[in-house]
Amino acid sequence: MQKKVILKNGLGIIIGAFIYAIAINDFLIPHQIGEGGVTGLTAIGYYALAIPPAFTNLVLNGLLVVIGFRYLERQTIWYSVWAVIWISLFLKLPHFIGYHTTQTLIPTVIGGVLMGIAMAIIIHCQGTIAGSTILAKIVNCYLGIPNGSAMLFFDLIVAIPSGLIIGFQNMLLTIIELYLSAVVLNKLLAKFGAKRAVTIISDQYETIAETLSTQFQQGITIIKAQGYYSQNDQPMLYVICTAKQLATLVPVVSQIDVKALVVVEEVRSVQAEQLKQLL
Repeated sequence: MQKKVILKNGLGIIIGAFIYAIAINDFLIPHQIGEGGVTGLTAIGYYALAIPPAFTNLVLNGLLVVIGFRYLERQTIWYSVWAVIWISLFLKLPHFIGYHTTQTLIPTVIGGVLMGIAMAIIIHCQGTIAGSTILAKIVNCYLGIPNGSAMLFFDLIVAIPSGLIIGFQNMLLTIIELYLSAVVLNKLLAKFGAKRAVTIISDQYETIAETLSTQFQQGITIIKAQGYYSQNDQPMLYVICTAKQLATLVPVVSQIDVKALVVVEEVRSVQAEQLKQLL
């Protein structure tokens, strides 16, 4: 089981690294749009001194990985090293899309969305892209600040001064791109852990509970409740399920009691030992 998890995370990180490299090589660098953190420094190094982004990425991220060894889990660090290696390799490849336009807002938006997707995949697979994501991960672990928000803070520290190299307009586009990537990152990380909390109120709660328990093979909580107006006892069922299970649950409840009240909420849930993933 552990080997399957490692393989799944390793492949996921490769996919995330590929998307990340496309965002940089095909949308950001060709249009003189900067970045934050180490990626921003690699872009500045390329614009100002023609230093290959792959080289700068490998050296600077290597230093931050060393810092991460002190504050993060070893598993996260090794996955981060794996991500940095693949990002550096993909950055050395020629452009896949070769897209160019004078409408700079288009690559800004596309680049920001792709960066957010790539980082979400990599972080979901227990890794980071090193750079500001390692610093963000440390802040997330110790202060509970969302990864995307913490990363945006560190990225802006590099992005704003980069205006001296790439110009004021491109600096503003860089800030837009960083904001979009942070929003996409936070949204996707929240979705990765999302489930549905279902509250069912019905006079036939016992039959519903037995049917759902048998069908889903999981525990169902019975909550003792009392109607305010009638003052009668009215137990409620509380179920945590996936979106796919919800599609089955609702018809089952309706077949047993067409008058049942079903309340559905989106929640984030993990096992106790994984509580830090909710941050």
